[in-house]
Amino acid sequence: METRELRYFVAVAEESHVGRAAERLGMAQPPLSRAIAQLERRLGGALFVRTPRGVTLTSAGETLLREGRAALAAVEAAERRTRRTVDAGGRAAVVLTAKAGASSELMVKLLDAYAAEPDAVAIDVVLSPPGHQALMLRDGRADVAILHRPFDDVSGFDVDTLTVEEQVLILPAGHPSSTRTSMTMAEATSIPDLPLPRWPNLDGSYPDGPGPELRDLTQVLQLVRLGRTAIVLPESARANLRDGLAVVPLADAPQVTTVIAWPPHSTSPGVAGLVRTASRL
Repeated sequence: METRELRYFVAVAEESHVGRAAERLGMAQPPLSRAIAQLERRLGGALFVRTPRGVTLTSAGETLLREGRAALAAVEAAERRTRRTVDAGGRAAVVLTAKAGASSELMVKLLDAYAAEPDAVAIDVVLSPPGHQALMLRDGRADVAILHRPFDDVSGFDVDTLTVEEQVLILPAGHPSSTRTSMTMAEATSIPDLPLPRWPNLDGSYPDGPGPELRDLTQVLQLVRLGRTAIVLPESARANLRDGLAVVPLADAPQVTTVIAWPPHSTSPGVAGLVRTASRL
């Protein structure tokens, strides 16, 4: 199976229409239809159910869409990482991505400890919006990522656990709820004058809701001080809080497990060294 065929198939699956997929791919519809039919013959089964309005995936098609996306992401990742190495003259920096404003103390300890290693390479830190770190690791924009379970999808990665901690609600000091000794997640998400913030989806859109649209934790903590929102964070966030903020433990929130993640097929000495350092912290 060629990557070209996979790209054709994924486009048709995502558009649910051969004509729209052909337009997206910049090609005529007949050769695209022939390519899909040839792929189905090779695999020995139908990938789509054809209807007058378009196409829908069969169970086999759903499997190929899931696996095909992963395969295309791996190819793209290989190309990006190889180009970085070529551009760097054979010794590319390791790209580490993390959520902007999260795990700051942990990141400082990790980077300082790794820099002291005799074979350390340069580390480029890329801070990105919540939810983007795993995607960057999959498509090759990053070599290593700091991820947080259960919020980030770590499937397909090798991981080492760094911390496990409870979650707390950060809200304005002086707010009536700030004196609570604990509350539930249901209570935290239903404070009338403190709607929780909305974070962007991978396509840049925001989910519906009353909370402010935000991209990083620096923004949200300022809005919390202004009394416009509250936010649920791992308990370690206490260490970086300034005046004007209060912390209330959440009795039933899931624990947050912070991990360092990397592609299982990685052969980068820099990635291996960084992971070894992280495991010793």
